[in-house]
Amino acid sequence: MGITTIFFDLDGTLLPMDNDVFTKGYFKLLVQKLSPYGYDPQELVSAIWKGTEAMVKNDGSQTNYDAFWKTYAAIFGNSAYDNIKLFDDFYSNEFDKAKEFCGYEPQIEEIVHVCRNKGYRLVVAANPIFPMAAQKSRLSWAGISSDCFEYISSYENSHFCKPDTRYFSEIMDAMNISPENCLIIGNDVNEDMIARSLGAFVFLLTNYIINHDGKDISVYPNGNYDDLKKFLESNI
Repeated sequence: MGITTIFFDLDGTLLPMDNDVFTKGYFKLLVQKLSPYGYDPQELVSAIWKGTEAMVKNDGSQTNYDAFWKTYAAIFGNSAYDNIKLFDDFYSNEFDKAKEFCGYEPQIEEIVHVCRNKGYRLVVAANPIFPMAAQKSRLSWAGISSDCFEYISSYENSHFCKPDTRYFSEIMDAMNISPENCLIIGNDVNEDMIARSLGAFVFLLTNYIINHDGKDISVYPNGNYDDLKKFLESNI
C-alpha cells in the first residue's frame, strides 16, 4: 500500500461513544460552569451550536477558533471574548467529567501502540470543533497518550471541518505527505470515507458506525475492532 501515516478519527473510533449521550452530558457540564456568569442555558447552547455551524462551514479564510468566537461574540457582544478564559478553564477541568458519557475499548489502545511501534506517523483526525485541551482529554479517556500522535487536529490549528476534503488536505500539507501514503480510519461514512476521493486508503469502523444517508458500505474495507486489527496485520 505504501502507507506511512495513519489517521484515526476520535469520536466513535478511538473513543467509543453515543454522540447524542455525550453531547447532552457535555452541554450539561458547560451550562453548570457558565450559568453563574449570567448565561441563560438555552441561549448558551444555541450559541454553541451556531458557533459549531460556523466552523463546519468555514471556507478556510480563518481558523475554526476565529470562526467560532466571531459567531459567539456576534450573539453575546464583544464582551463575550472576555469569557474565553472561562471556557479554557472548563476544558482544563470540569470537561474531564464528561468521560462518564463515553466508553472504553482496550483493543483500540493496543492498535495505536502497535502502529506506533511499527514506525507509522499517527494523526488524530477528530473533527476540529474542540480546543486542543479537550482533544487531549478525550484521548486520555481512551487510555491513549497524546504523545503517541504527531498531529492532533483542533479548532486552533484547523481551517476546515469534515466532510470538506480540505480538512484532510490541510493536515497532509502540514505533514508534507501525499494522500496515497495515508490510511484514514473512522466510523462516519460521510465524514471519514470522503478521504478516499483524495486518493487515500480508508477503513470504516462499524462498531459505532454513522451512516446518515444509508450508503452502501461494502465499497469500503470495513468491520469491527477485530476486523480492523486483521486489516492492519495484513496491510501494514
